[in-house]
Amino acid sequence: MNLPFVDLAIIGVSIISIVIFGGSFVKKNRSGSDFMIAKNFVPGWVIGVSYLGTYLSSNTFIGVVGMAFGMNWNYFVFSMAIPVAILICSKYFIPFYREGGQISAYSHMEKRFGAWARVYCVICYLLIQFSRIATISLGVALALNGLTGWSMTSIIIVTGVLITLYTVMGGMKAIIWTEVIQTVVIFLGAVLLLIVILVDIPGGAENAFKIAGEHSKFSLGSFKLSFAEPTFWVVFLYGLFMNVKAFGFDQTYVQRYHTAKSDKEARKSLWFGGMLYVPVSALFFFIGSMLFSYYQTQPELLSDLKHKSAITLVKGERVKDEAELNMLVDEKAASLTIPDVADQALPHFMASGLPVGVAGFILAAIIAAAMSTLCVCLNSASTVFFEDIYKRYIHPDATEKEGLLVLRIGTVLVGVIGTAFALSMVGVQSILATWWQLTGIFGGAMLGLFLLGFIVKKANKISAVISATIGVLVILWITFSSKLPDFLQSPFHTYMSVVISTLTMFLVALIVIWFRGKSITKS
Repeated sequence: MNLPFVDLAIIGVSIISIVIFGGSFVKKNRSGSDFMIAKNFVPGWVIGVSYLGTYLSSNTFIGVVGMAFGMNWNYFVFSMAIPVAILICSKYFIPFYREGGQISAYSHMEKRFGAWARVYCVICYLLIQFSRIATISLGVALALNGLTGWSMTSIIIVTGVLITLYTVMGGMKAIIWTEVIQTVVIFLGAVLLLIVILVDIPGGAENAFKIAGEHSKFSLGSFKLSFAEPTFWVVFLYGLFMNVKAFGFDQTYVQRYHTAKSDKEARKSLWFGGMLYVPVSALFFFIGSMLFSYYQTQPELLSDLKHKSAITLVKGERVKDEAELNMLVDEKAASLTIPDVADQALPHFMASGLPVGVAGFILAAIIAAAMSTLCVCLNSASTVFFEDIYKRYIHPDATEKEGLLVLRIGTVLVGVIGTAFALSMVGVQSILATWWQLTGIFGGAMLGLFLLGFIVKKANKISAVISATIGVLVILWITFSSKLPDFLQSPFHTYMSVVISTLTMFLVALIVIWFRGKSITKS
């Protein structure tokens, strides 16, 4: 399929404008500090909008809409945990970082538990960013592939090159200000998309609500007290712990705390951006529910969605001739369920149900969402590379000019590795579920280690090493439990890995501290 020239023009102008605007800041980056924290000259509300822009990505358009389309609003409970996480982080963590003055979120770990803790956190953080870059790039590729038929591989590579170029030129100040513009485009694109769905659906909004309600598309999940499935409580706990990790220990956010003029502005920015995300994420879940209703009223469109998804899934299968290929596609399409095709639903709708110009604008919004998040990932990951690796182990006395060069080289390296991760993930069933699983694996013990050092004053290197080791083992056990014999399988859902591992680390550390205290007393 070929997009009309008008749509392509809108997309092209949007991307070029963002790159040019980001590049206009290149002369303002005269030092590493300029590139990393924009010299404390950014108003709190602007930083807050940039936080919102970071949360909104192609994962939101494709993954969140897909989750509501294929399941229900269960994953919205993650957003409901945000206010509690903000309350904790704004009171305790923002003053901690700003008073310490360290740009790196992980230098504190070395002071607290030794160099190994800092290295561990840096490795985990970089793996999280590579995974995030990969899933977001994949979301853009899915949308563009569905509308244009362009190769997923080509889209991922071109996207990676453009975003890396824009981030290398602009630095943190460009990122924050362009995120404000991109966030407006994202919101307008989402509203326009919802209007088109509700206008086009037979029976209008009333019928769309009725169909979605009959299929429990507004459900927040089961409220039973079970931790073996993604109930309301499991997703809420997962959201609470992961949002505390994000706001309290993620370089992506910590770095921007330093760009605010004061502690008050930093707190204001977090409340403003975080609380905005709650209703905005609800908007995207609502779009997914309405899109489900739309496809229920258009059975031939749903069949076409399954057919095109099947073509993608069987690609590469060895067949004798075209007749066998068609039979294989038909068999695959017949076996696909609604959750199986959820991530392809929005791109398919955009390719078949949007007027000329509208598709281009919404696709530009999806690309803007991806760019707003990816550029922050690249900048913060390159900052970690510079602060925690280069300055710590290679050249501690690096000049500001040298720092700027290393930061730009680091940005390119992160972009290349993140793009490679994206290429390796082509074909995953659910972008959002994949992202949640990866961030749980890499980030769970990080959070436990940080909170241990922050809360338990008697925790030392020995207790931290033992508890972190056991924490990682707990995460791996819960995450990959289904591959173990029945008697070794975990009774917890995988989203509980971060919760259980963190609590286990605290318990283990307290036991080690108690035993050490006993041995010291006896001696």
